[in-house]
Amino acid sequence: MGQTFTGLLKAVRARTGQGSTARPAPTAALRLCGDYLAGLTAGGPTGDAPQTRLLAAIGGLTTACGTDGDDLFDALLRTGQRALEAGGETETHLALDIAVEATALRARSKGAWRLRGSALDALGRRDEAEQAYGEHLALQQNPAAAEDIARRIATLQDLRACLDEAAGLLPGEDGAALRALHNAPAGQARTVFAGIVRRHTAERGGTADPVVRRLTARYAAYRRLLDRDRMADPLLGGVEPAGAGALRRTVAGRSVCLVAGAARVADEERDPGSPLAELIGGYDLVVRCDTLPAAAPRTDLHAVTLRGDTPWTGPAWDRPAGTRLVFGDPLSQWRRSLRARLVAGAQEQVGDASLRRPLDDPALLGEDDWGTRTTTAFTVLRLLDFLDAADRLDLIGFGLPGQLLPREREWVAARAAHQDETEMRTQLR
Repeated sequence: MGQTFTGLLKAVRARTGQGSTARPAPTAALRLCGDYLAGLTAGGPTGDAPQTRLLAAIGGLTTACGTDGDDLFDALLRTGQRALEAGGETETHLALDIAVEATALRARSKGAWRLRGSALDALGRRDEAEQAYGEHLALQQNPAAAEDIARRIATLQDLRACLDEAAGLLPGEDGAALRALHNAPAGQARTVFAGIVRRHTAERGGTADPVVRRLTARYAAYRRLLDRDRMADPLLGGVEPAGAGALRRTVAGRSVCLVAGAARVADEERDPGSPLAELIGGYDLVVRCDTLPAAAPRTDLHAVTLRGDTPWTGPAWDRPAGTRLVFGDPLSQWRRSLRARLVAGAQEQVGDASLRRPLDDPALLGEDDWGTRTTTAFTVLRLLDFLDAADRLDLIGFGLPGQLLPREREWVAARAAHQDETEMRTQLR
């Protein structure tokens, strides 16, 4: 890895030292990337995946310096985003420096202003972040695409309001210290605010004091907002959380089919008069996984598995489904993904935390030898089979290549009661 750093560092420095070209390169960003690589080389090898992706992005940026303006600018933003995702303070400062240059190069770039706001936000410079987010919103023509930024701005304003209300309870140095926390890193803000609450709780004799009660309430609200953005509809249109009992009641006594996401299945189902479409339409409960086909006529249960280091940044789950199950670990990422990607009115039930990892949860199956790369289809199939409530449980299209992993296919084959290749159907019960 050290040799990789060295080679990349030489390439970056060669780019920053080259003569004039027909298309100007973001030389300041390249110099910053070179400094960053120099620091990594001095620090020794790393196996951190986000940092590895950042190195790949820097390599792509140096290569893009010889391409047209759009490719070069896209590579610049990609490098900034990878730096932000890496999460360290050094990387976040690199992301901000790249974003500053990007907004200087293209003042009307939505992506550049969003990157700049996100980097400032991550560093705790919330007033500046709100201004950058505002520039992004002013350029954004798609209201749906801007919802998350508008929500983040509202969260920043709520954070400021919490501090202002708390400061109003404590005139003097403590009040001033609280107001100053709005532009402080999150860790520092938590520590200082908590210390002020503890001190006044002790001095005023506990929570019986009305000032302490109000101060504690503002601290609790502030901590919640630091950990997650506000939600336009916290109840998501009245959605019901569903545990194992609720899911069992949903499928009890019903015919259930799990439909594969293969292109062949989607193509045949698109024709409402096809035998496959009629077959699927005859089931009481239709289960689909991950990305839903655009032309799918009905989805009664949608299961999805969180993948990648930042699963909360994936597309919203806005396709209608009666019940939505989200599998994922760790719990913090699972919760954040639900807050970010669930859409009010798109489901009636959402699987609760007790269903987020059914295969290895000792309270359910407790089969921890399946590993983390189990397909979503097998996870939901194994869960439904374990609940043992459906009157009939069939698979549609899972005999096609690439739908299940080898060991998963073996499990299905060992338990299949009947298989019809013409209908692409496998009956489990």
